[in-house]
Amino acid sequence: MLRRLYDMLFPRACAICGQRLALGEQALCAVCNINLPRTRFIEDPEDNAMAKTISSQMAVERATALYRHLSHSSSGALIYNLKYGGHPEYGDMMGELMAKEILPTGFFEGIDLLVPIPLTRDRRRQRGYNQSEFIAEGVNRITGTPIGKKIVKRTIFHGSQTDRDARARRENVEGVFRLLNPEAVHGRHVLLIDDVCTTGATLSSCGMEIKKAGNVRISVLTLGFAGS
Repeated sequence: MLRRLYDMLFPRACAICGQRLALGEQALCAVCNINLPRTRFIEDPEDNAMAKTISSQMAVERATALYRHLSHSSSGALIYNLKYGGHPEYGDMMGELMAKEILPTGFFEGIDLLVPIPLTRDRRRQRGYNQSEFIAEGVNRITGTPIGKKIVKRTIFHGSQTDRDARARRENVEGVFRLLNPEAVHGRHVLLIDDVCTTGATLSSCGMEIKKAGNVRISVLTLGFAGS
């Protein structure tokens, strides 16, 4: 009852096309949800294209993404609206939708902590929010897995990863993260959360910094996968 009243007073919009969501729809309208190209990585989270991409740089337990991300497509509009369109709520909504789809597979079993990929202070101030934190909040609401606060810090932003090749992406994020709270992750299984994985460079750089705490296992979850 309260949900219906809230939706009437504050109608929610589809994160891709912007159309008003009908009652019962979450994050995406029915048409956009059907057309969103799922990766199906969840069928084998230990051995898929994304897991292989990341494992070539860092040991990873499992990895999955909800959909195939194509920048110049309707699915690309989702990340653009989330990151640059001033719609952090899309991250929360998509995180919840993604977690609901994945939960029955057992992917979240054994995960101790959700850690969203951080932004630099200046980058966060410029954007107004960290989209990965909102995705993590949506996942947390479904799984109940706590979100790690102030675990790792991004100290440097060398510019966008867009249009850089794999080698340049790795060099661009080398040494840009700093572990703040090793006690919070020592001996634990951490799930890194981000919006898109392309070459896995940012995720691997952050994960390797967290691994300095000792005896840390890393898994990865993103909304989109843009790799080959």
